[in-house]
Amino acid sequence: MKKFFVVLNLLFCVLSVNAGVKVDKIEPTDWYVGMKDPSLQLMVYGKDIRSAQVSVDYPGVKIDSLVRLDSPNYLLIYLNLQNAQPGMMNLRFTQNGSTRSVKYQLKRRAMSGDKRMGFTNADVLYMLMPDRFASSGKIKHIKGMNHYVVDRSKPSLRHGGDLEGIRQHLDYFNQLGVTALWFTPVQENNSPDSEDGFSTYHGYATTDYYRIDPRFGTNAQYKALIDDAHAHGLKIVMDMIFNHCGFEHPWVADMPSKDWFNTPEWLTGDKDKYFQTSYKLTPVLDPYASDIDKRETVDGWFVKSMPDLNQRNPHVMKYLIQNSEWWIESAGIDGIRMDTYPYADRDGMALWMKTIDEEYPNFNTVGETWVDEPPYTAAWQKDSRLVKKNSYLKTVMDFSFFVKLSQAKNEETDGLSKGFNRVYNSLVYDYLYENPSSVMAFLENHDTDRFLGEGKDTLALKQGYALLLTMNRIPQLYYGTEVLMNGIKTVTDGNVRKDFPGGFPGDKHNCFTAEGRSESENAVFNWLSKLLHWRMNNPLITKGRQIQFIPFNGVYVIARQYQGKTSMTILNGKNTSGEVCVERYAELIKDHKQAQDVMTGKQIDLTKNIKLTPRQALIIEF
Repeated sequence: MKKFFVVLNLLFCVLSVNAGVKVDKIEPTDWYVGMKDPSLQLMVYGKDIRSAQVSVDYPGVKIDSLVRLDSPNYLLIYLNLQNAQPGMMNLRFTQNGSTRSVKYQLKRRAMSGDKRMGFTNADVLYMLMPDRFASSGKIKHIKGMNHYVVDRSKPSLRHGGDLEGIRQHLDYFNQLGVTALWFTPVQENNSPDSEDGFSTYHGYATTDYYRIDPRFGTNAQYKALIDDAHAHGLKIVMDMIFNHCGFEHPWVADMPSKDWFNTPEWLTGDKDKYFQTSYKLTPVLDPYASDIDKRETVDGWFVKSMPDLNQRNPHVMKYLIQNSEWWIESAGIDGIRMDTYPYADRDGMALWMKTIDEEYPNFNTVGETWVDEPPYTAAWQKDSRLVKKNSYLKTVMDFSFFVKLSQAKNEETDGLSKGFNRVYNSLVYDYLYENPSSVMAFLENHDTDRFLGEGKDTLALKQGYALLLTMNRIPQLYYGTEVLMNGIKTVTDGNVRKDFPGGFPGDKHNCFTAEGRSESENAVFNWLSKLLHWRMNNPLITKGRQIQFIPFNGVYVIARQYQGKTSMTILNGKNTSGEVCVERYAELIKDHKQAQDVMTGKQIDLTKNIKLTPRQALIIEF
């Protein structure tokens, strides 16, 4: 009997040792040696882990500090990897007389940071929503996820698109002629469907920053997709959100610290303390802005289901910076699109961009800066002379162009301010930008009405594409418009985020092939594809000097010149026939007698005025 109790006691001691230190998760899941910044923050999750002591015995690695947060269930370990080599190190956690060893992998980088090449104005980005683009039909209902429904008949529920579905159609993007793909967020969004039929299919409510949403696939499948895209000559841009996370993120149920979120009182039970953003971004740069206006913009929550992260907390910012670096290193992404950029703390975001720029000088990030006045947008670009604080953000989004063109397409161009005068009057402010070539322009995106609205005005669409793809910008397209997908947001955002025809098992209409497209769909697809392939690797467009002319007799002209070559994008802004007065453009034409129509190959006589049909888009080169 005595022997039995001795064995039982030993077993109890073993169980006590194993139960004494709880390490549920460490983020990042692994890391890379040889980074310019040798500092690594490890966020350790585990019940009562805060009080643990930590040691490491691995060559070139030392612990700089341990940060014990307000919650007992988190511990931050700051490591210095200055002289570390790749390998598996052991982290030893000691707590209440118990010790647990956890293996942590340090990996070799695939390449140095300066060899990571981001997107530029030589690229054309194609934006798509993974849930709505294509499905492999292989991923069924995922067990363990919060309640969700896949129902393609409901515009605000999940439709079942996945990464493998996208991978199966990479040839389509080559046929079209785009060079980069921007997916809306693919990280885990484990929010349950709401009672009124809404889901986070869009991806903007992150619940795990280091995991691909299993409804899209796995981390390995994401990496495989990127590798395959690279083999097809396509870059991949990852959509990220630093301003907020999803309500089901573990941080929400158990806040690491009191200041992990902005205005967290609502989370701690005071239902009257919810603080909503104003959705007005101007106070961030307004020299006369009141404190309350600035606080509403930066500290207010985007929506109740997306808690607002506090980038002024250095540990939060370090976590987010490392996460973006981890995806660059682990998956090989070629760029980042940052959602709701000015809503986050300005200094914290500048630190992020400066860190990325130092580690990856040829990488690129575009920030969503949704104010439709050029001075505001220009002030957010790296090295702007308009503000004292440098954002270090290389690429900003040209909402001014989007708004002005959206107005112009419904107007006739007059001799004063309407029609294409609006676009002209927007581009005249390009002197405010430090680098106009690194501004992203677009006709539409997932947050706007589609360019076609509820119609199919292909004349207006061709004018929009002609302008977008020949002006001094990084162009971004939105999925499906090349095959006449349309819709407006009147009822719900889902109406502008419909499924790509042919992307899902059982679809009778297949727009991925010429045979599956209608005559009108093929007409637009082929026209756009020809323009995109002409633009591809064309230094006239990517490097050429831009000259624009005030609209004259309803005709708007933008030209590009490079090494003796000239292109002219000619847009008839009227619903009636018109003509190009060649004498007015003599500084471009000079002694040239003929030009070639880029889209048809026909010769254009430059010795006489050029006749234009109503709303014609004509691109010539000579």
